[in-house]
Amino acid sequence: MPRFAANLSMLFTEAPLLERFARAAHAGFTAVEIQFPYELPAEQLQQALKRNKLQLVLHNLPAGDWVAGERGIACLPDRIEEFHAGVDKALAYATALGTPQLNCLAGIRPADVTAQEARRALIDNLRYAATKLKAHGLKLLIEPVNTKDLPGFFLSSTQQALDLIAEVGANNLFLQYDVYHAQRMEGDLANTLAAHGEHIAHIQIADNPGRHEPGTGEINFPFLFAHLDRIGYTGWIGCEYKPAATTEAGLGWLAPWLEPKQ
Repeated sequence: MPRFAANLSMLFTEAPLLERFARAAHAGFTAVEIQFPYELPAEQLQQALKRNKLQLVLHNLPAGDWVAGERGIACLPDRIEEFHAGVDKALAYATALGTPQLNCLAGIRPADVTAQEARRALIDNLRYAATKLKAHGLKLLIEPVNTKDLPGFFLSSTQQALDLIAEVGANNLFLQYDVYHAQRMEGDLANTLAAHGEHIAHIQIADNPGRHEPGTGEINFPFLFAHLDRIGYTGWIGCEYKPAATTEAGLGWLAPWLEPKQ
């Protein structure tokens, strides 16, 4: 039975962040994920989770200046100290909020940095972060992102991520498999999930084209959810999509799996 987590950075955005917890719980979610929780004190987020009986299952490491277009700093050789500080900050939030896994965005490779330099920085940073997280019993995730939407993103394929996992050699480093990004870059979703399930600790979903809710595009999500059950996936599925209208209006696809509160 698939387990779904509402991504509060993309869903229920009609309301301020602290109000989205109650909306998610009312819709029937028992878990949430947040891209970056750092805009609010961890204590406020902790209270919102407890009040609404929700579990925070994922958030990202700090990813640089998001508003300015940065999408991670892990592959940037001149930002190592900033990356290390971000790991400490993310750990503090994860410890306070009970988050079991953190996602690391590789970032966009600058024109003056070679692919070899970027890869070395990324590997070194992943080893550092994995070691720090392991001391707290946490998983570290890496996520391929499609380069059609985000040109220049350094980590863009499943195989590239698997190669990094093998080279880093940390037993708490896993793949975050985003169905939308994978469909844009590779397709072959079912076979990839079946072949590499042991390395996948978290899945995120959105339909293609448009990155809207399931049922608005080409991906056969009922088949995919049944397939995940067949291959034994037991992790969370993060709903990281842009609602075509309001979040609540687009939740019909979830009816077989969630029971909204009355």
